[in-house]
Amino acid sequence: MSEYGFARASDETLGVRNELAGQVVQALLRAGLPAFRDGETGTEDRPGAVVHVEPDAETASASVSVGWRCDPGMIQAAVDSLTSGSPDAPVVQYPGTIGLHMQSALIKILLSAGVIATPENDSMNPERVLVFGRVSDLPPALRPRSFHREVGLDLS
Repeated sequence: MSEYGFARASDETLGVRNELAGQVVQALLRAGLPAFRDGETGTEDRPGAVVHVEPDAETASASVSVGWRCDPGMIQAAVDSLTSGSPDAPVVQYPGTIGLHMQSALIKILLSAGVIATPENDSMNPERVLVFGRVSDLPPALRPRSFHREVGLDLS
């Protein structure tokens, strides 16, 4: 069982998900962004791209996702503003606004690295990026060849 009481994915399934998550982290690191796996030791307050693997056997969406985490000082300032009764202060919206701006950049970076990524369509996590696999995993007839030739990428 997973932490929320759902059936846990098999070790084989989790292995595939973890491999994809590792490829996502590497693609973002190669682009120069701070990126790490959710739950890694020492990353609790670390800013950057946070890659999450869903442990449940059944998922309503992608089993790998990415979100952007602002500097802990900014997040604390937003929390402080909320708790002091200033929910309309610009600092409260800052982490979410930056997350939405970073979503587009994360998707473009992942797509250029051959990773199939799309925006989350969820009002609770609108800034998240869903990851579905690699372009190379698609059957040849479905792979977008011209895009990669135009930008000069080697996706092998």
